[in-house]
Amino acid sequence: MILCIGNLLDDPGLSRIREVLDRSDFEDGRTTAGWHAKLVKNNEQIAAGQEALRELRSDVGQALSRHPVFQMAVRPLKMTPILFSRYRDGMTYGNHVDDPVMGQGEHRIRTDVSFTLFLDDPDSYDGGELVTDTTAGEQAYKLPAGSAVIYPSSTLHRVEPVTRGQRRVAVGWVQSTIRDPAHREVLFDLDTARRQIFERDGKTAEFDLLTKSLANLQRFWVEI
Repeated sequence: MILCIGNLLDDPGLSRIREVLDRSDFEDGRTTAGWHAKLVKNNEQIAAGQEALRELRSDVGQALSRHPVFQMAVRPLKMTPILFSRYRDGMTYGNHVDDPVMGQGEHRIRTDVSFTLFLDDPDSYDGGELVTDTTAGEQAYKLPAGSAVIYPSSTLHRVEPVTRGQRRVAVGWVQSTIRDPAHREVLFDLDTARRQIFERDGKTAEFDLLTKSLANLQRFWVEI
């Protein structure tokens, strides 16, 4: 399941993050790429160890934990430290697939879901589309600032060259409590349907049955 989530960050949150990004130091993004991804990765990331990076990770992490659609679709168990990337002056990231395991020691996680949170208005830069390669063909994403796209980490994808302005994004990887992407989609659909029933009719018998099915399917599939 590939899903776009709007308004993950509100305007005050975006403004704060942009201000911190404007005064932050960036380094070559290849420092965090795998051996083959280094060949096609050309971007910049906030240098590790800065106080600004801790602030940004906290702000975005809290926004993700508060957003009901992100929680329903991803069902996170663990998440990598969030990266903040910048593309400008022809920078790009060629076709690649994300590493299946990230981190070291007790912080290692299996990457089930990847996300890209857009931080700049799409009309402020040219290019920079996130392009996913699926069985249905290629699909390009260039979302409004504060919106995110989530997709299975097994997806081949790339970032098109930026030819004007700058593209800044927050990216991260999640180990879900539900390993199978098809199972996550079933749970997301059921959860969406029961919430719509509740909003329309309240706590009905149909709502209770869907809630029971949702809970029991999670018992079949959950990994914790």
